[in-house]
Amino acid sequence: MISLNQTVLFHDSQDQFFRNPFGAIPCGKRIELVLAINSLIQPERVFLRLWKYGSQEEKIPMVAAESSGNRRLYRVRFEAPERPGLLWYYFLVIQGGETLYYGNNSEQWAGIGQVYKQEPPSYQVTVYQPTAATPHWFKDAVMYQIFVDRFCNGYEEGKILNLKPHCVVYPNWQATPRYGHDPVTGKTVCYDVFGGNLYGVLKKLPYLKELGVTVIYFNPIFEAASNHKYDTGDYKKIDPMFGDNELFKELCSQAKAAGISIILDGVFSHTGSDSVYFNRENHYPSIGAYQAKDSPYYPWYRFADWPQQYDCWWDVETLPNVNEEDPSYQEFIITGEDSVINYWMKLGAKGWRLDVADELPGTFIKKIRTAMKQADPESVLIGEVWEDASNKVSYSEQREYLLGEELDSVMNYPFRSLWLDFLTGRQGAQEIHRQLMKLYENYPLEHFYSTMNIIGTHDVERALTLLSGAPSTETLSREEQEGYQLTPEQTKLGIARLKLLSLIQMTFPGVPCIYYGDEVGLQGYKDPLNRRAYPWGEENQDLLAWYKKIIALRHRHDALKTGQWRPLLVRGQVYGYGRKIEKGKDVFGRNKKSGTLLIVINADVRKEVTLSINVGQWCSGTLVNLLEEGERWRVEDGLLQLSLGPLTGKLLLEEG
Repeated sequence: MISLNQTVLFHDSQDQFFRNPFGAIPCGKRIELVLAINSLIQPERVFLRLWKYGSQEEKIPMVAAESSGNRRLYRVRFEAPERPGLLWYYFLVIQGGETLYYGNNSEQWAGIGQVYKQEPPSYQVTVYQPTAATPHWFKDAVMYQIFVDRFCNGYEEGKILNLKPHCVVYPNWQATPRYGHDPVTGKTVCYDVFGGNLYGVLKKLPYLKELGVTVIYFNPIFEAASNHKYDTGDYKKIDPMFGDNELFKELCSQAKAAGISIILDGVFSHTGSDSVYFNRENHYPSIGAYQAKDSPYYPWYRFADWPQQYDCWWDVETLPNVNEEDPSYQEFIITGEDSVINYWMKLGAKGWRLDVADELPGTFIKKIRTAMKQADPESVLIGEVWEDASNKVSYSEQREYLLGEELDSVMNYPFRSLWLDFLTGRQGAQEIHRQLMKLYENYPLEHFYSTMNIIGTHDVERALTLLSGAPSTETLSREEQEGYQLTPEQTKLGIARLKLLSLIQMTFPGVPCIYYGDEVGLQGYKDPLNRRAYPWGEENQDLLAWYKKIIALRHRHDALKTGQWRPLLVRGQVYGYGRKIEKGKDVFGRNKKSGTLLIVINADVRKEVTLSINVGQWCSGTLVNLLEEGERWRVEDGLLQLSLGPLTGKLLLEEG
């Protein structure tokens, strides 16, 4: 008997010969899978094992469709279910009592898989609603995240609005932020404030417009006890330190006139203990859940032993969790005529970012989406999700963020971590390429082009610090982190890498989001050091000019927004990809300006590279480097030959 050990199996989920169509598919779409088998004898049986909705298993016989010598191709066709969800598959080959399995690779990065002698990890197919769509205007946007207290004080004399008694004001706008902690308990007992406000944002609208920003995403701005405002005190009131509701309305109006939309941070999984609704600190005239069981807000919370023991967000006693399924809470936040969602959208908000989306029930998110789209079909709902959002499981629940009934976009933390790893040498081009392709395969196209592509946020270290070669966060004490300043050499390295990273950010599918101050060289480790005040008057002008240039290029060339994306070069520390719109239609069939561009990045800090890139099926003729005036390159016999210095990137446009 000939053993299966002499059999070679092959399937590549990212090659349309082996899986057609590529990537996520709509409900009811027919899909074809192919398994190639090299064997001296024909196997007795070949099956596709298909797993639906996490509970339904099918084993579908595969048919030998073609053969050439010892190579046989087994095919199977089936239709995706009419209900959105995830399909999982692998292959079984049976001969003489032996079974070989072929499934996803051990890293579970999709693409080319591997052979196993036991049940393997499965390949994923995302099946989404055929009507799923994300707002097109958002795919064309450039976002800017603002932590209001640290952005700008609009009052020239530096007036602080309505200072809270437990807050400390720094006399110097450029001071190092820090929390005031009780030395015994470690709890925060006072908050530092710098005095930024919405009037400051309004006064800086011309700056943001000149930068090229078309969306502002605000960290929470509703009344709260802290400086970060993730402990909401009153969902329908702007924090008095930032301004008032009328000022917000005026800001939205003037921003809209400048071509800028406003997205708010919705913190709906918990409130503050110091709030209208819980009122543990007795600062509000309401009867809160902490004060009385007959409070209208009592059903919003979960008490183990009222009033002292209650469910909290990550055991932080000032952040009591809410019961999102409570009807009165849903009416207040979502479904009521004057709900929180509707109230702020009527005042001018264009969308919401959901804090800790993983901790919100799927039904809750669906209802928010429904309410938003009824109020404004072009509004945008973004979720804070840190991983691959297509297959996220949280609290034992398979999430449905990208299936067409929940989120329009997610914060693309995988994008951030992959490119940071690439530019700092922790991963090579091949490793990050495989993981980017996994996201491309798993995400519906509407979502792949609408992800919030971040480099920095309020929850992670500043990009410049990470890119500069500074010591890692884990190796320094809090005091050492506070005092750490980059050397001139580190700053030079960090800025060179940040220019490459921002070039990628502005030319990759998705919506680039700038964390305030990254564009002028702010540095710092994690919270609160990543929340330094914007350095007005002390900006790195070279870096700022770079950001303005590449943002303008993104706006000028439709292909950089919604053109086709194709990897063209994956080698060592060099990565290249193309963007293309042809025949005046983008990937969504919209009328857009045709154009072909190539982006090539050399992340090596020392080596110049000489490249020969096969672009014959992508472009021809002469390519112009949009980043260096007068630099041109010819495509000869389908090959582009060019040199790329250390830490250098090129953005090449096909002439014609």
